[in-house]
Amino acid sequence: MKQTLLDKVGIFLLRKGFTIKNLTRTCFDALARKNGQILLIKVLEDANSISRQYTEEMIAVASYINASPLVIAEKAGGKLENNIVYSRFDIYTVNFSTFLSCVNNKFPFIKRSKAGLTASVVGRKLKEKREELGYSLNALSKKLGVTSRMVMKYENENSEVTISRALKLYDLFGENVFNEVNVFVQHEQLKSKFETEVSRKYVELGFDATETKKTPFDIIARKGNELILTEVSDKVDPQMKSLSMLLEADNLVIFQKKKPKNIPSMTKQEFLDFEKSNELVRFLKEF
Repeated sequence: MKQTLLDKVGIFLLRKGFTIKNLTRTCFDALARKNGQILLIKVLEDANSISRQYTEEMIAVASYINASPLVIAEKAGGKLENNIVYSRFDIYTVNFSTFLSCVNNKFPFIKRSKAGLTASVVGRKLKEKREELGYSLNALSKKLGVTSRMVMKYENENSEVTISRALKLYDLFGENVFNEVNVFVQHEQLKSKFETEVSRKYVELGFDATETKKTPFDIIARKGNELILTEVSDKVDPQMKSLSMLLEADNLVIFQKKKPKNIPSMTKQEFLDFEKSNELVRFLKEF
């Protein structure tokens, strides 16, 4: 079922003009790009099966490549409903139908939180609609089953309301009085996370760098517009070339015994001997 869902996602995105790279044995299943929009996608039959380690790495990688991490699944224990945004370890989670709507720029306004199903009211728009349709504060409060003071609170700030009140507001004023849940948000770039000499050297050279365990590369580093995917291995992951091309990133292999062919590579000591970041970048660009 997962493969079928992944195929459906891929076919849909190709038809929408995205370029796609599917990956295996990584924390994400697909990377899709259309101009400046990059999606980092994990496809699951059950969203509850994803681990925090996977989502943390997805968020970290996404923050470095300016991508939107997203889980697409059919259920999370129970069935995922259409036009509702869920969350799994801080990554938005939706079903396939909702994903299609989002790509077509029709975002849901209902999300599941610890408080249950809720929606965020845009106070200014609610007030405008109420006055436009001639409802007094008192009249609207009676229709919603709340006090006039609560209606004033809704109008003065962006308030979270329960699904029952959200549906009443929707019936009266439509979806424009709600904040959309843009599932394609991007996370701020995370702080560097390093343990090895190589990633520490990247930081010394002025890069932000994070080590990964569930991706085709071992280290992702960024300084300004320069993005470098680094493998520390004698065996090059065959997924790396197309992945780096899609991301417009540079590749680097730091080998121990066997020098790989046709790819920028050096020994660990050669890498540690760099004193300035522009020397490293020049080496990668001139290869």
